[in-house]
Amino acid sequence: MAGAGDWPPTDPRALFGAGQADQFSLTVPLPPGRCLVALEGDQETLALWMSDEPATAELWAGLLAAHPTSGLWPLLLEPPHWDDKDRPPGEPAELRPWETGELAPDLMTAPGDHDPAALLAHWWKDCAEGWYAHDFYKPFGPTWPGLVAPPEPAADPGGAAAQCARQLLGESPAMRLGLVAAGSGADALTVAGWQGPLNHTNDTAEISAVVASWERRFGVRVVGVGFDTLYLSVAAPPASEDDALLLAAEHLAFCPDNVNSDISLRAYAHSLRNAGTWTFWWD
Repeated sequence: MAGAGDWPPTDPRALFGAGQADQFSLTVPLPPGRCLVALEGDQETLALWMSDEPATAELWAGLLAAHPTSGLWPLLLEPPHWDDKDRPPGEPAELRPWETGELAPDLMTAPGDHDPAALLAHWWKDCAEGWYAHDFYKPFGPTWPGLVAPPEPAADPGGAAAQCARQLLGESPAMRLGLVAAGSGADALTVAGWQGPLNHTNDTAEISAVVASWERRFGVRVVGVGFDTLYLSVAAPPASEDDALLLAAEHLAFCPDNVNSDISLRAYAHSLRNAGTWTFWWD
């Protein structure tokens, strides 16, 4: 563990506020790592802890299971999609946004301050009035169709999340392990000050509010994040065509860049039926 004068500290318990660390206990052994500092905002703030080496699926699953007693939500942190030899000119060698401090927890509001249905309706209206306003919105048109009702539980959320982590690490084995002092995966996005959807909303608490609604309705868990990507596991995906279509509308409002306008909303909805992972990308 780090000494009292080390900055940034290596102990993830430093992420908790004064007096909070004693309320939690982490029994899962951690690999070497360090806390990362958010450099955006009025002051330096500890945003999250990150491992020095790539994560393993087993460790991630163990930390997810330990979250109720540790208070630390595990994330898989995606590196940029290039090796050092392929890095574009001007791009930093550090892992963005984690090591570069492009994190802004102090600039975010609280997820609980936002109504997810109102947010999605507002974003849907913005998209419908913008360059997405064409036949892609059929059968709904510019009027927000509303939230889809929660389906019947289909799988254990923790098991679905562990399976998603194995899949992500199989596709991107360089992902690091991140830990955030947060009560849920949705909250972890705001607590860490992640700014992936910056061109869609500059307040990640709004993203967290919608993800929290999905946690409740679909057994969603936040598994991984990148510079502008988000990976969610899904324990109870929609099974019917009608529910999948309503969910597709939620996805389009939540992340317009994620939906290819060359296909119909019905075609996108078909891909959501029984899907165990949702992936989002903001331009």
